[in-house]
Amino acid sequence: MSDALSEGDALRRMYRITADQERPFEEKLPDLLDLGRAYLDVETGFLTEIDGETQVIVDARGDHELLQAGRSCPLSKAYCRRTVDMDGALTVQHARVEGWESDAAYEEFGLEAYIGAKVVVNREVYGTFCFADTDARDRPFSEDEETFVELLAQWVGYELFRKQATERMQRQRDQLEEFSRVVSHDVRNPLGIVDGYLDLAEETGDPEHFERCRDAVDRMESLIDDLLFLTREGQAIGGREEVDLAALARESWSFVTTGDATLAVDTDRVALGDWSRLLQVFENLFRNSVEHGGDGVAIRVGDLADGSGIYVEDDGAGIPEAERDEVFVDGYTTGASGTGLGLTIIQQVVSAHGWEVAVTESAAGGARFEITGMEFVGDGTDGGE
Repeated sequence: MSDALSEGDALRRMYRITADQERPFEEKLPDLLDLGRAYLDVETGFLTEIDGETQVIVDARGDHELLQAGRSCPLSKAYCRRTVDMDGALTVQHARVEGWESDAAYEEFGLEAYIGAKVVVNREVYGTFCFADTDARDRPFSEDEETFVELLAQWVGYELFRKQATERMQRQRDQLEEFSRVVSHDVRNPLGIVDGYLDLAEETGDPEHFERCRDAVDRMESLIDDLLFLTREGQAIGGREEVDLAALARESWSFVTTGDATLAVDTDRVALGDWSRLLQVFENLFRNSVEHGGDGVAIRVGDLADGSGIYVEDDGAGIPEAERDEVFVDGYTTGASGTGLGLTIIQQVVSAHGWEVAVTESAAGGARFEITGMEFVGDGTDGGE
């Protein structure tokens, strides 16, 4: 144990830091790293996140050039690749003596002393919480020191889980508030229309007023369907099937009131995805073009030139460039009859597949939606998720 800081002092300081509810995790983390450096008498402390086969330094304290926040390296060159396989802490007193001299991690970082424990968030390995030095130690890490590092790693895992849960709950609250706003505004309007035209129908007996009521009820049904889809269908896609995009587009077209609009399909590709949820994407894309593209709008579905996905475009009025960043926000609409949720549904389903969607301008000046990152079968093209 370091002469500078006793075990009791270290535990008391750790408790004071972690128990401070007024400070966010990001402020407490550097203090814990400094506390560990002082207690363990080492030069460097760092928190890592493991992303696939890459180690990323989330935060660090100390002067080691390669162990700084934001730095990354292949996991194969990191001491932490062994740490994540341990039930407790991994300790190294003198790397060269303990057979690390030819290890890629030793060659990369030159650390003689190391102690680290894995950080687990929601039962999955997030990364590691570690302390190290380029000088060897004159004694092994003690059991108390191992327990100290393990406690820090457990606390970090708990804080990261709580942070993620809080952010998730905030997103859900924001979504609920947005849904409430849309419902209170958009449902109230057609209800007022129904009420008004029912009064007129009673006064005049004109059946046209009942037709207006039906239109208002249809709009409420559309809004409710959209809201239910958004609340139920936002999860990531699990199992996938082969989806014939041309067949999907034509079936979606049959569910939309198209008027004089026309559809041309210039793709014969088959994608891996969820048919029913992609059906909702195409329905909303077609409905958007029909509602905003003007009478007789021409809609086309085709392959992107780079093979990464498909596009749906029209020759209508298009979407102003200044508004394109807003089109996927809940409630965005340029039409009096729209719910403003159709484009949000599109983005949610596309994102759930691991793909991306962007809006731009078609050659005819209309709206063009491009879906990229798709995985296709039968032609060897893989957009990569």
